[in-house]
Amino acid sequence: APVPPWVPAGCRSGVVEVERSVTAVLGQDVVLPCRYRAQEGEQVVQVTWLKRGPAGRSAEVAVLNLQHGEHVQESYAGRVLRRAPGALEDGAIVLRN
Repeated sequence: APVPPWVPAGCRSGVVEVERSVTAVLGQDVVLPCRYRAQEGEQVVQVTWLKRGPAGRSAEVAVLNLQHGEHVQESYAGRVLRRAPGALEDGAIVLRN
């Protein structure tokens, strides 16, 4: 298979691990997991969470950035939190209520 243009030839990348589905209870918090199994020498600098809407359109929910911290869209303010501080290899979020 051809190498995508954004991956330098000969470079290997890690694996993103997510749940295929997550069950939530209305009114309770839910963890949306996302873990990156990095290869040696890799570092995650940003995780972006998007909500897929009608007709396949996506809207940004939150951006977790190693240098600039977290940015949550106003409509989700107070409802989206990082599950764990530290390295962004664990990019899971908690969606409250």
